[in-house]
Amino acid sequence: MKRPFTHLAANGKLRMVDITDKRATQRSALASCLVVTESALATLEPREDELDPGHVARLCGVFAAKKTADIIPLCHSLNLSDIDIELREHDRGVEVSASVKATQSTGVEMEALTACAFAALSILDSLKVADPNARIDELVLLKKEGGKSGSWGRLVDNSTQNQRAKRPLGSED
Repeated sequence: MKRPFTHLAANGKLRMVDITDKRATQRSALASCLVVTESALATLEPREDELDPGHVARLCGVFAAKKTADIIPLCHSLNLSDIDIELREHDRGVEVSASVKATQSTGVEMEALTACAFAALSILDSLKVADPNARIDELVLLKKEGGKSGSWGRLVDNSTQNQRAKRPLGSED
């Protein structure tokens, strides 16, 4: 059975979902995306007189997660307890992942997706001169935990998808 669109009232009008009677529980979500680029990742290394694009991307992701309700009007304003943005080298570019946690009456999936997308947009901004063909692909929610519906995780078919993460961006090994 197909579930109804949660932001659609019985009269057909858009509405914010009422979470008044929902119990606050620990919630977490993990999202990822891929910045596809042919540019060498050295492009993301800071020069002496510049900010580190990786740090800027992480900061942008954190800011976006905290502002999700301002960006997506039907999302609830949430008090987030943890936001972690990771950048990893990938054979097609840079993998961005965002992990978000909170104790709330609604999930943090949109915050994780928003953080991931905006961190990737920041990287794209850093690459626009070096690789005008760079793009963002595969923005997905990988897993979520907590709440009435419990835990959920995306099944990844390794035969059709590259192994995503190689090593953290900026790591020495």
